Amino acid sequence: MSLAPETIDAGTKLGLTIDEIQLITDKLNREPNFTELCIFSVMWSEHCSYKNSIKWLKTLPRDGENMLVKAGEENAGVVDIGGGIGCVFKIESHNHPSAIEPYQGAATGVGGIHRDIFTMGARPIAALNSLRFGDLNDAKTKWLLSGVVKGIGDYGNCFGVPTVAGETFFDSAYEGNPLVNAMSVGVIDVNHIISATAAGIGNPVFIVGSDTGKDGIGGASFASKDISEDSAEDLPAVQVGDPFQEKLLLEASLELAMTGTIVGMQDMGAAGITCSTSEMSAKGEVGMNIWLDKVPTRQKNMQPFEILLSESQERMLVVLEKGKEKAALDIFEKWDLNCVQIGEVTGDGILNYYMGNELVAQLPAYELVLGGGAPQYDREFKEPTYYSEYKKFNITQVAEPLDYIQTLKNLTAQPNIASKRWVYNQYDSMVGVNNTNTNQPSDAAVTRIVGTNKAIVSTVDCNARYVNNDPYQGAMIAVSEAARNIICSGGEPLAITNCLNFGNPQKPEVYWQFVEAIKGMGEACRQHNTPVTGGNVSFYNQNEKGPVFPTPTIGMVGRMEDLGLKTGLGFKESGHVVYLLGKSQNDLAASEYLANVVGIKASPAPYFNMDEEKLLLKAIYQLIRKGILASCHDVADGGLVTSLLESAYVSNIGFEISTDRSIRKDSFLFGEAQGRAIVSIIPDHSSELESFCTSMNLSFSKLGEVKGSNVVIDGIDFGTVEGYKTIHLNSIHDRLAS
Repeated sequence: MSLAPETIDAGTKLGLTIDEIQLITDKLNREPNFTELCIFSVMWSEHCSYKNSIKWLKTLPRDGENMLVKAGEENAGVVDIGGGIGCVFKIESHNHPSAIEPYQGAATGVGGIHRDIFTMGARPIAALNSLRFGDLNDAKTKWLLSGVVKGIGDYGNCFGVPTVAGETFFDSAYEGNPLVNAMSVGVIDVNHIISATAAGIGNPVFIVGSDTGKDGIGGASFASKDISEDSAEDLPAVQVGDPFQEKLLLEASLELAMTGTIVGMQDMGAAGITCSTSEMSAKGEVGMNIWLDKVPTRQKNMQPFEILLSESQERMLVVLEKGKEKAALDIFEKWDLNCVQIGEVTGDGILNYYMGNELVAQLPAYELVLGGGAPQYDREFKEPTYYSEYKKFNITQVAEPLDYIQTLKNLTAQPNIASKRWVYNQYDSMVGVNNTNTNQPSDAAVTRIVGTNKAIVSTVDCNARYVNNDPYQGAMIAVSEAARNIICSGGEPLAITNCLNFGNPQKPEVYWQFVEAIKGMGEACRQHNTPVTGGNVSFYNQNEKGPVFPTPTIGMVGRMEDLGLKTGLGFKESGHVVYLLGKSQNDLAASEYLANVVGIKASPAPYFNMDEEKLLLKAIYQLIRKGILASCHDVADGGLVTSLLESAYVSNIGFEISTDRSIRKDSFLFGEAQGRAIVSIIPDHSSELESFCTSMNLSFSKLGEVKGSNVVIDGIDFGTVEGYKTIHLNSIHDRLAS
């Protein structure tokens, strides 16, 4: 069927291609009207349909013995942590909104990810975030950082869920296009998981929560195109959040969940009413009649497409059992929230949207959704020229520092190494008093589960420089570092959620980065037995200079069967012996030292060996359960000496160590070779530790001891721990103030 010019014009302006408009017409056997084109434009956007990524996402491991729902089929992943308790978790991006309105963009990212958790009947107990910005000396970067951090803090603090962990990374690659990835973790009774499914012909469909306004219209489409100088014109596509409404919605939803009247419930996130009605219907293989004129609105005379596409926050779609509506009405009236029936479930798989008596759109639910009729593309990919060039790096190109003391101070002051205190001090980390890391910091967050002696261990990790320099190995390292952080804290890794941030997928070099990162992530997840429960793809992250670093952020959760297993990263007492588990290498590749102190960007990812990594994690897991370790901290960004300093900062205790003369001193101190951890033990445990590592065939070396208040390396006094801590704590604040 040929297309009318006005249909082509309307569809292309909405972001659809001519081929997609033709496909829609063929599926409907008629030309779509404007409202229907609007619906397809958001549901077939990359943000909702994953049309450029789904082929490769399907290659990730998606099954595991601890998973309680199938990967990607519910609002969030759920894993079993024992005792009838499930952990519900997910991470998502809010990059494009944050680029043009950082405060609301970041705030609504936090609100949206929490809704994904409590729509399943879970109570959120922890929030995490992963942030990326440009050069911290740039005025716009400072503005974006300030707005994003305040947005996260204001929303999260008012909502009442502690922010327990996160990461913040700076590089000019993110100039003008920050990445804002928000993660939420909740707990649930495994017998009360609520599905995002519509079912039961004649069952009523309710919209609950806030009124629907014109904010956020077309947000899913906006998130599926490049950021440019004209993006500020898309400001209405940025949602506006209200954390106090969200808190009411949380309590009302969890109260409703306990009544047993809910058939299905879904957050109205990307694409609003359009998305929730179509996805819930398609999943349940049913249809719906929806009356848009019954939707509570903030503005008068809103058009059908505006109501359908609005991404106003703090709203959800709920299907209830017919005849049991009063329970919902009473609960939401008590919490002073909307609870309005706007439709009913039908059995024909068709979505009928009415405005009064007028049928304004009629579409098959299946044809709109991911896994249904939404298109799936095979994109061309090719290795970028820089990749082979980076492989040519040789450590002999780098001269050793003339002044190691000044070099260490310079490294400590780098924004990627320095304390993110300026950021996290704006977050409430103690509300609910279940965050154990406020008193005893560890590599991952450890959140106590009320009424038990169990805890959930969670982390977000990704060194994007590694991924850029070698996407396959860099993604493997991201998963492995997350597992390392959880095990070093005393936990057991269970599963991941991911937030895949990349540039334009239609550029073959960018798509190659994506494909290689997926392959590396999948292999690492299989090796660590941490399946992927779901997540988010965010393409089109770039500026005029090119794409951002490929950033596949890993959100990982684990369980701690007994809080007594928690192991902090801080040195505890003078006289404790310090060991390195794992083997150092003559390797400076992709390190913070090489990139930002020396100034060499072109190098491969750092040394990584999966067998060595797995052996290290197995050993640490057992050593903690044997009660041998007083502290444990992985070696990561900044290398071994940075890890030692971070362990020393906790109690302001010094250390004396010796370097390995068989390895270049700069590599030993600053190199970021993977598969290593710093542990401290009481002297009486030395022989037991050494015998155990020998029996495991794990490389280890005695570095020195916890001693005094200074940093002493190879007999040279590098200065006080307090002096380095001052640099560490104040570097970012001083840069922002300049």
